[in-house]
Amino acid sequence: MKIFHLSHTDLDGYGAQFIVDYYFKDVEFFNSNYGREIDEQFGRILARLDGLGDEKAIVLITDLNLTLEQCAEFEERIKGKNAKLFLLDHHASGAECASKYEWYFLDSSRCASKITYDFFSNICGKSDYLEKISDVINAVDIWLKDSEHFEMGKVCLGLIAGAKEINRVMFENHNNKYMFHLIKSAAKFFNEKNDYIGLDSAVHTMKKEFFKDAKDDTLSNLISAFVVSNLSKNADKLSIYFEGKKGLLTYNIGNTSVIGNDFLVANDDFDFFLDVTSKKSMSFRANGKCDVAALSKRLVGGGGHVNASGGMYAGFKDGFSYEMIKAQIDELLAKKEKENV
Repeated sequence: MKIFHLSHTDLDGYGAQFIVDYYFKDVEFFNSNYGREIDEQFGRILARLDGLGDEKAIVLITDLNLTLEQCAEFEERIKGKNAKLFLLDHHASGAECASKYEWYFLDSSRCASKITYDFFSNICGKSDYLEKISDVINAVDIWLKDSEHFEMGKVCLGLIAGAKEINRVMFENHNNKYMFHLIKSAAKFFNEKNDYIGLDSAVHTMKKEFFKDAKDDTLSNLISAFVVSNLSKNADKLSIYFEGKKGLLTYNIGNTSVIGNDFLVANDDFDFFLDVTSKKSMSFRANGKCDVAALSKRLVGGGGHVNASGGMYAGFKDGFSYEMIKAQIDELLAKKEKENV
């Protein structure tokens, strides 16, 4: 049986997924903040269900409070699928939904990670390891200031909130693995000493451990090498084309000058590198094979240098999946290329 697990993007949301990952292996994880992103991620899950054939599936939602409209829509859209929907949450604002839908479980006395652990441990067996993790997350998520786990929970909360090293849209699976690595590494400090100060001091090293390959380096360099390596591995699906030139498209990648140049050096079959951001800005980079100043001017009225330029794409609509973002850029490139025929 396949499990599709949609959860929030904070410590409690990833904690619930860490617990599910411990008990089950055939799980695909999705994460979302509130609003339109929940709808888009649920749509992605439905698309995955269509490809399962006769295989049964569970769609699990944790640490996300749905509206009545979303509940009605999700229940209707999952009809006819070979899947069961259920939700585990603790936000009191979901009380009306919980009273109307039997698949909507609500308990505001525990965080979502604690609810998830209690639920699955009753089915799959108890685990002292997972129970401690859920207790630490519970202490900070529902703000139990008198709990012995509260200070540890505060460090863990900051650990996950500050883990911005991997772009969630570009590298969804790697982002989840990174969050699980941080939670697993943090749990080593959940000892008799309750060593939350030791955990706080070890954060930098824990992050480097995830990115480190054959040799050690600065965290910044390790992250850059990790990003370039994964862009190279996925270059085919990230490729864009304009008038015989081949480019690579990224979204909110950050550090564009370094990453763009490193990618182009490592992949000489590419002519340019383009990063588009949620703020509608576009950053173009080249390595002597394309005049990106001219390219950015033609596409969005931008400009700059031959190997480094930028512009604003006013018509860009921010999205929560790479496929949606790439479709907009492909459409822009095709339109501009047609205009110049």
